[in-house]
Amino acid sequence: MKIDLQLVRNILYGDGQLVWDDATQKGIAECYEFLKRFSSDKVIYGINTGFGPMAQWRVEDSHLRELQYNIIRSHSTGAGAPLDDIFVRAAMLARVGSFAQCKSGIHPELVALLTEFINRGIYPFIPKHGSVGASGDLVQLAHIALCLIGEGKVHYKGEWRHTADVLKECGLQPIGIHIREGLSCTNGTSVMTGISAVNQLHAENLLHWATLAAVWMNEIAGSYDDLMAAPLNECRRHGGQIHIAELMRSLSKGSKRLQKREALLYNGEKLDDLMNDKHTVFKDKVQAYYSLRCAPQILGPIADTLAYSRMVIEGEMNAASDNPIVDPVTQNVYHGGNFHGDYISLEADKMKIALVRLAMVSERQLNYLCHDRINGILPPFLNLGTLGLNYGIQACQFTATSTTAECQTLAMPNYVHSIPNNNDNQDIVSMGTNSAELCTQVIDNCYQVLSVLFMAMAQAVDCLKIADQLAPATKEQYDAIRAIMPTIIDDTPFYEELAQIENHLRHALI
Repeated sequence: MKIDLQLVRNILYGDGQLVWDDATQKGIAECYEFLKRFSSDKVIYGINTGFGPMAQWRVEDSHLRELQYNIIRSHSTGAGAPLDDIFVRAAMLARVGSFAQCKSGIHPELVALLTEFINRGIYPFIPKHGSVGASGDLVQLAHIALCLIGEGKVHYKGEWRHTADVLKECGLQPIGIHIREGLSCTNGTSVMTGISAVNQLHAENLLHWATLAAVWMNEIAGSYDDLMAAPLNECRRHGGQIHIAELMRSLSKGSKRLQKREALLYNGEKLDDLMNDKHTVFKDKVQAYYSLRCAPQILGPIADTLAYSRMVIEGEMNAASDNPIVDPVTQNVYHGGNFHGDYISLEADKMKIALVRLAMVSERQLNYLCHDRINGILPPFLNLGTLGLNYGIQACQFTATSTTAECQTLAMPNYVHSIPNNNDNQDIVSMGTNSAELCTQVIDNCYQVLSVLFMAMAQAVDCLKIADQLAPATKEQYDAIRAIMPTIIDDTPFYEELAQIENHLRHALI
């Protein structure tokens, strides 16, 4: 059984259901039976010992079942607002992916109930704060485990309810404790991985919109199209840059606004028409500003970053991330640290930094549209009303600029903020879930900045009266914006329209 981001997308945003294959179910059962035999006369962490720095204490056989309940209840100590349902569902999918590796020694009823939670839309209460990302997401996963044993509360059909009541209503039974279900439920990287999986889908979506915006901006500016030419970008030899340039060429097909350098500046017969009366200065810019011309070079590294983070996240979705690892193949139980969240934490920080850059270039493109002395072809702030009396999108730029500034503050890597805890048993930690949550904030901000930019680009098209000259791909988005709001002439509040544009950008492609 493999959980990839396409399956995540289908389950989170479509009507997909999680279905187990026979081989995986058999493997989980066999792993459980092996551990049951293997652990009968051995000392194994978390089965007959305490947890964390208390592993030095042997637990009496008469208390082993109680031990597993204790780790769930004692670690359900998160704080803050609950995670959104979509992140909770993604976290449960990541936990399923870990259990599907058949290395946890859990009873099959655990994955069966977890699957019911996913497919029925039963969302355990998981507070945002609590994980240091070292023994995985102990606190936040404990909140999922608390609901699996029939305690705590869940969000079901839009209401917060006692878990026991929802289970009874759905004809479901809480899981039992057999060997190590408590530790397996709480130990692993599934919350940070689930959040990061959702972030990955939105980051890829944002990159697509930023690439389309780059094409649209160059259409508005009437740029020369060689900025996206294959020979130019391929000789740089970076896959992301080559990909972005190729996508820009595809999105720009059919545009009547992009100019051919060879037809104008390389054509001696045309040069006089391109210069002022003194034949000393070209009327139009020979090269566009960097935020327009360097789109492949700026967005390319972002594309490379997201390609790598996708690989890491999908790998973690299908990785055994608890401890110890139960291996029926070698007939052994291995103690180590697969719960450590460094892989996800580092990628979440890299994704966050890359998306901050995306917000920055979008804000600069917006500034180009607003600044008449820079663009030379548009009224100040795209104002189609009476200058001085009306203000166009002047105040909308404040929103985009302040939001971009917040992104820049959030860009500080969280991966480097390890604080020892747990009696220094956890002497270096990943802070992976914090990193993923901060990345989510940057993603939300990027959508807001792009919403202002898309509104501005549609307004610029109306200022220049060039809607019929756009490429089909950019014209489609112009029409989508105009379906939300008309051309701006009079001063009116824009906040509701901006929210609708943001919603369009979030969901049009996902």
